[in-house]
Amino acid sequence: MLNTGSTSAEQGPPLWLLAELTYRCPLQCPYCSNPLEFANHKGELSTAQWIDVFTQARALGAAQLGFSGGEPLVREDLAELIGAARELGFYTNLIPSGMGLTEAKIEAFREAGLDHIQISFQASDAEINNMLAGSRKAFEQKLAMARAVKAADYPMVLNFVTHRHNIDQIDRIIELCVALEADFVELATCQYYGWAHLNRAGLLPTKAQLDHAEQVTNQWREKLAEQGNPCKLILVTPDYYEERPKGCMNGWGNIFLTITPDGTALPCHSARQLPVSFPSVTEHSLSHIWYDSFGFNRFRGYDWMSEPCRSCDEKEKDFGGCRCQAYLLTGDATQADPVCSKSPHHHKILQARAEAEQPQPGIEELTFRNERTSRIICKV
Repeated sequence: MLNTGSTSAEQGPPLWLLAELTYRCPLQCPYCSNPLEFANHKGELSTAQWIDVFTQARALGAAQLGFSGGEPLVREDLAELIGAARELGFYTNLIPSGMGLTEAKIEAFREAGLDHIQISFQASDAEINNMLAGSRKAFEQKLAMARAVKAADYPMVLNFVTHRHNIDQIDRIIELCVALEADFVELATCQYYGWAHLNRAGLLPTKAQLDHAEQVTNQWREKLAEQGNPCKLILVTPDYYEERPKGCMNGWGNIFLTITPDGTALPCHSARQLPVSFPSVTEHSLSHIWYDSFGFNRFRGYDWMSEPCRSCDEKEKDFGGCRCQAYLLTGDATQADPVCSKSPHHHKILQARAEAEQPQPGIEELTFRNERTSRIICKV
């Protein structure tokens, strides 16, 4: 049964496919977007199953394919999967941590037809980077692989996840990116889902920190423009400091399709935490999943909305905000995103801002993402 204000006849195709190839990862970032209980999800689709998913998604109209995880590099068939996606006509994007990447793998991926590689860093400081990553070699490895990606004629795309423990280094972060001759730099403040939500008190920056980061970023933009440097800086701030929610994923089940390692299909990579039954590609076709499944139709359209969203003149712009955030903060995914000042739960956002102004746990006190901790969480 569809629970939606949209019908399959009205719904367009998925355009962006995210293939979460595995939850395995050598790092233990405390803001990881993987589900807290990832240790309970051991299964992974086979090479043939993934290629079948790509084939079906391309037939539906998907044009861009991202390979992520976990750490996608732990899949020994990654080059084969890239090649299959390329043959189908996808624009392919690899989103690794950089750990396990080598010049030989970069060359193999290039030969397979990979279009784009993004390298992520935890900080511009080796000590903080390595502590957050859970590896003493992480920083030097990432630097080496960023240079190797550039040498292979890929655009250098760097991602720095920022939070209260590294955002004050943003000047040094941008300086490092410029020194590496980065083409695009995403300075992305944590979005508070999964492990980041668990660690929110220790990660959410203060308003003053965010204002300073924005000022420094704008100064660097002006400086780079004056120098004729083409490096593009993209600053993504947390919506905890906004008064209106983002139009999350451009609407539920509208253009974005995630397939998890075990084949569960999601309308966004955080949706697994919702009390909604989502279908699997091992049991249903992608066409059925996208157009007809309960999970993908649950929050399409506007009929599911409660007040104040239902009668709001902004609902076609923000779609009620993020369903995952509404659930995490209110326990009810049909509520307005509490980021919105019209939400009766907006005080929860104000409380989080106030808490950020108080002393919070240090880096060493954060809960790090690893299988042992995930197993403990699964038992609670």
